[in-house]
Amino acid sequence: MGKSYYVYILSNNSRMLYTGMTNDLQQRVYQHKQKQVSGFTKKYNLYKLVYYAETDDVGYAIRREKEIKGWSRKKKKELIESINPEWRDLAKDWYS
Repeated sequence: MGKSYYVYILSNNSRMLYTGMTNDLQQRVYQHKQKQVSGFTKKYNLYKLVYYAETDDVGYAIRREKEIKGWSRKKKKELIESINPEWRDLAKDWYS
């Protein structure tokens, strides 16, 4: 089996958005939740995984992350709500 890459969107209670890309989604989301990643996500408490997509093509993942980052807020919101209409934290039960 090949390596997996993930494009993901984090949010907070104010529904601010952050789009990222990683090859280890569980580890990366954990780092965000524990405030181990300096910068935007830490400053604005972006901890809820509201969207992610998996691919085995790293080039596609990088292009997709850049593409989504260039989108309007409305288009990002539509993408999130296409799989997660309630904006639930998709990683809520990952770490116990």
